[in-house]
Amino acid sequence: MPALCRDCFRVLEDAPCKCGGRVVRHAELFSLCLAHIDCDAFYASVEKRDRPELASRPVIVGGGTRGVVAAACYVARMAGVRSAMPMFKARRLCPDAEVIAPDFRKYAAVARDIRERMFRLTPLVEVLSIDEAALDLAGTDALHAAPPAVVLARFAAEVEREVGVTVSVGLARNRLLAKLAAGSDKPRGFSVLGAEAAQYLAPRPVRLLPGIGPAGAARLEAMGITTLGQLQALDARTARARLGEEGPVLVARARGEDSRVVRPGREAKSVSAETTFAHDLCGREELEAVLWRLCEKVARRLTENEVAAAGVTLKLRSASFATRTRAARLATPTLLPERLFEAGCRLLAPAADGTAYRLIGIGADPLAPGTEADPPDLADPSLTRRVAAQRAVDALRSRFGEGAVVRGRGLPRGSTS
Repeated sequence: MPALCRDCFRVLEDAPCKCGGRVVRHAELFSLCLAHIDCDAFYASVEKRDRPELASRPVIVGGGTRGVVAAACYVARMAGVRSAMPMFKARRLCPDAEVIAPDFRKYAAVARDIRERMFRLTPLVEVLSIDEAALDLAGTDALHAAPPAVVLARFAAEVEREVGVTVSVGLARNRLLAKLAAGSDKPRGFSVLGAEAAQYLAPRPVRLLPGIGPAGAARLEAMGITTLGQLQALDARTARARLGEEGPVLVARARGEDSRVVRPGREAKSVSAETTFAHDLCGREELEAVLWRLCEKVARRLTENEVAAAGVTLKLRSASFATRTRAARLATPTLLPERLFEAGCRLLAPAADGTAYRLIGIGADPLAPGTEADPPDLADPSLTRRVAAQRAVDALRSRFGEGAVVRGRGLPRGSTS
């Protein structure tokens, strides 16, 4: 059985490694080239890196009592804390946790460092989120003088040593299996799925399959389907009859089949920002004040990602947890916070009817290339000047921090400074 020591990178026979390190064995270990890399509890890991005294303590990245958990370290997860859980519940489950307000700019910088290291392995890197990516290392053996498994083990060790966070690696014959493998042995995992994939998946719950959420799992359970093996047993005709047009695709995925290729340079589908209030808000003016700050955040993230907003989506969540969303397309794509704000205010106006809201969010969706943003408009001769002013503001904030320039609309209510 081919084997590799993940700590000294020796290719082994049957004997254990002399260094006593972690050994991974699989019949296809040195022939597979599709990988999924997932950072372990990313936000929390970055915070523990920067505060070593928290290494053994439970850490929750989030804030307030009405917000949600952005990330939880594995110690906190043992107490039942999960991402997207309300903070009041997380604090109740793990009262001794260190709660840290998120610093997304810091996390983005760490993520960029890790992505740059990925691109040294192969140009075929598809970024899936801030903390995970798919890689195709086919044909890179000569470049690295080693098969993908060895290259990936070295990469994981390098990130842990030089960046200070850990990653889990999944190696497989396709993207779906690589993702499942990466999630099967966290943290600091290295798992392989090959020809045995269908057998491996069969006894596992349908929820394991990406894309099947609680509602989908409940629908399948109502049909008597609770395991992936039961899905695997359906032929195409039965799958279509019972599950609709997507049934055969779902069955294929349950068998571990996936024809997707790694597409480098994948763009984000949307860019958004939202906040949960310390207390419910219902007045239009106070909602707009928060909305403006969110529009500035979204505009900054659009600029950083070199994309523009071709449309705007407003999200509101009431005190009773009912969610309202409204969307509108823009006449031309934009990077300007004031144009996002104007569109958001038009969407907010009919919803500001006295309802008490606990959350507001604004998103740019769909996106357009940044080069298409804010073209000259004869009907708006001041647009070119406003674009130049925004670039100057962005440059000052980049150099001196977010507080270097504060627009009047962003000042606290009642402030005269």
